[in-house]
Amino acid sequence: MKLRPVVGCINSFTSIFSNWLDYRMKELLHLIPSYNVKDSRDLLKEITVLTLPKGAKLFTADATAMYTNITLEHGLQALWDIVESHSHSIPPTFPTAFFLSTLEIVMANNIFTLGDTFWHQLHGTPMGTPVAPLYSILSFGHHENTSILPNFSQNLFY
Repeated sequence: MKLRPVVGCINSFTSIFSNWLDYRMKELLHLIPSYNVKDSRDLLKEITVLTLPKGAKLFTADATAMYTNITLEHGLQALWDIVESHSHSIPPTFPTAFFLSTLEIVMANNIFTLGDTFWHQLHGTPMGTPVAPLYSILSFGHHENTSILPNFSQNLFY
C-alpha cells in the first residue's frame, strides 16, 4: 500500500503566494480544450446532441496518481511552455516572469511538521497547497495539447 500525506498549507509562508498563483492560474485554463466542460451535467447535455458515426465508442480517461507523477521539473516546464506558446492568448498584463518564479518557489518548498519533526517534500506535487489542483490540470493539459490531441484528434469527436 502506498501512502501519500496531504498536508494543509494554511497560514504557511507559501500559502499566500499559492493562493495568488491559484487566482492567476485561472486565467490560463481556457488554453486547455478539455477543461471547457464544467461538470457531469454539462457533459451529459453536450454529448446527447452529438452526431456520432456508427460504431463510435464512448470512453473516459483519468490520470493515475497524477500529483505524485508530476515532477517539479516537468510541471514547471509544462507551465512555461503553455505561457510561451499561448502568449497571444494571455492578457498582456499577466506577470509571466513573476508568476513562473513564484510557482517554482511554492512547488519546491513544501515544508511541513509531523509531530516534532520537520519535513521537506522533494518529489511530486504538494497536495495541500491551494495551487496544486490547477497546477496538475495545466500540467496534464499541456500533455493533452502536445501529445494526445496532435496524435488522436482526428479520431475524437468530442
